[in-house]
Amino acid sequence: MSDLEYPADLRYTEEHEWVRVEGDTARIGITAFAQDALGDVVYVSLPTVGDHVSAGDSCGEVESTKSVSDLYSPLAGEVVAINEALDSAPELVNTDPYGEGWMYELRLSDAGAAEGLMDVETYKGHVS
Repeated sequence: MSDLEYPADLRYTEEHEWVRVEGDTARIGITAFAQDALGDVVYVSLPTVGDHVSAGDSCGEVESTKSVSDLYSPLAGEVVAINEALDSAPELVNTDPYGEGWMYELRLSDAGAAEGLMDVETYKGHVS
């Protein structure tokens, strides 16, 4: 077991994304486990504001010194914001994956769909 953090107020996916739902909007990023496995993040490709995504759609990429990994949308909705700070500072994904390293926000098609994602205890079991 590692000393990586997984905030209890988030939902998680098998693809190692986290989701913070506030009303009908969800902020999405990758987990501490994902950034740790990737190594130093050097570039992040995000969806475009206005894009409509379905759950499971590939909607971006995270490039590190080790590999390139797809970002998958955990929920369906419209992209309403992206973290433009990652253009000039992709390392925020490593240093603060749940804060300044967030990736994008969705206006959810179905706000209740997040309930189908893993809670923190289930996710910890998934990565251990």
